[in-house]
Amino acid sequence: MVADLKIIGVVGAGQMGSGIAHVCALAGYPVHLYDISQENIDACMENIRANLGRQIAKGTISEDQEQAAVDLITASTDKTILSDADLVVEAVSENEQVKRKVYNAICPILKPEAILGTNTSSISITRLAAATDRPEQFIGIHFMNPVPIMELVELVRGIATDDATFEASRKFVSMLGKTVAVSEDFPAFMVNRILLPMINEAIYTLYEGVGSVEAIDTAMRLGANHPMGPLQLADFIGLDTCLSIMQTLYEGLADTKYRPCPLLVKYVEAGWLGRKTQRGFYDYRGEEPVPTR
Repeated sequence: MVADLKIIGVVGAGQMGSGIAHVCALAGYPVHLYDISQENIDACMENIRANLGRQIAKGTISEDQEQAAVDLITASTDKTILSDADLVVEAVSENEQVKRKVYNAICPILKPEAILGTNTSSISITRLAAATDRPEQFIGIHFMNPVPIMELVELVRGIATDDATFEASRKFVSMLGKTVAVSEDFPAFMVNRILLPMINEAIYTLYEGVGSVEAIDTAMRLGANHPMGPLQLADFIGLDTCLSIMQTLYEGLADTKYRPCPLLVKYVEAGWLGRKTQRGFYDYRGEEPVPTR
């Protein structure tokens, strides 16, 4: 029996975990945030305050709302902080083995009735659920990045996910003011199955010398009315995440059209992962981003 969702746990204090904690607290949910690194937690709380500050500047929230949201977030490197959560959203790196280790660590301390959600952007929900002690109470809750701004959440049921878990998760997403899109449990779900091959094709276009970084991004911004170019977007997502999703598509669907571009592989091997490492398809170390090719 799934309980009412009153306390939300978040595992992972990175970019996605930060955004999820932010929107949950702003919606009035007490948030218990867990990460193994105090440094990550400190950076996460600083990031949340900065993003709330931007919302105040835009007039979308008040200073009282900001303070109330910050007060609702409790963060710790002690995983027992999750023991009273009704829903725990895992938001660690897009690596199946890392996620499995997290589930092994936290499942024994979760309430029996607690829902375990994953923010995975591509990995099989059914397979991840099987690595837990509660496959019926396991579901994909895929937030878009940046979470405070993007309105969509993909809900993905595994083969074992029960109706109570699905309905409680749908209600939770609506309470955050987000819109649900329900996806079947196929590699990369809907958004990334469409988006990442486009990004990968843009990288092939660069790799084959059809256009420069600047030309490709300008072409898609002005020619397709995209808010940012595909290479700029890849840097924002993280090139390691882009590669991981393309590998999941390639391996899961066995179609050569999903083969990751060798140039994407090279950038990841070089540690040029985009904005988070200050270099990707653009170099972010100066005042203005400069194309690296």
